[in-house]
Amino acid sequence: MRSLRPLKALYDVPAPAKLNLFLHITGRRPDGYHLLQSVFMLIDWCDTLHFELRRDGKVSRDDLADPDLAVAERLPAEDLAVRAAKALQAACGTPLGVHIGLEKRIPCQAGMGGGSSDAASCLLALQRLWGVRLAPEDLRALALSLGADVPFFLSRGHAWVEGIGEKITPLTLPPARFVVVKPAEGLSTQGIFSSPNLKRDTETATLHGFAACANGSVFKFGHNDLQPVAQTLCPQIGQSLDWLKAQRLEGRMTGSGSAVFAQLLHDVDFSAAPGDWTVRKCSNLEFHPLTGW
Repeated sequence: MRSLRPLKALYDVPAPAKLNLFLHITGRRPDGYHLLQSVFMLIDWCDTLHFELRRDGKVSRDDLADPDLAVAERLPAEDLAVRAAKALQAACGTPLGVHIGLEKRIPCQAGMGGGSSDAASCLLALQRLWGVRLAPEDLRALALSLGADVPFFLSRGHAWVEGIGEKITPLTLPPARFVVVKPAEGLSTQGIFSSPNLKRDTETATLHGFAACANGSVFKFGHNDLQPVAQTLCPQIGQSLDWLKAQRLEGRMTGSGSAVFAQLLHDVDFSAAPGDWTVRKCSNLEFHPLTGW
């Protein structure tokens, strides 16, 4: 680990969301963790984080999007960004602390990786704020201890992801636009993965087979094994998919949350969507905005 000169503040640090183009469950380890294959794609729907150096060693966080939710101090178990900060603090042995201001825009329980992305951006930004630097392999191990999706958000862009989320192979995707629909209801990841009806034996795919898809069909590759169980737990997912179908769009669920998405190939009027849904047009990113940190 290298020591660098700490900064006073870091402002407007982005944390982008992801979409799972597909998500296959190929097996289960003896310890209960599910083995998966997926393509994680970064999109331009981002949370924003602000960091102020604290010299008293404390870690605090405020919600800047909703001041009524602001808290002076949060326990690590209550917030993934705070957990990331405290884990890095311990790994580096730094006496410095931080106040984190979070503008939360990515919906929760959506399957878009918002909390994991916040944690990864914290790890990257706090190394700069505190003037420390972990070896890449140590940083990835720390990220994995926080959550299976966190290591992906430390990478430079889109990726083919396997194992429990730790096997990450960078890949390039063609530019494309998407519509993302998040119904009012959220969805618990644990509820899906604990279901006896979850398909856990999808045939293993290959990166070569995925890459061989032509004419943009990579966005139609595979399926989401979690979707059938998720639709029984959250009927609004099926309603969202039906709504996309009515707009002549082919949708599927992303990750383990309640958000669904479709590649946007023609103009659509989204004003008719239910008022308590979040509907947003997005583009995929060429690379992670913190590339090089």
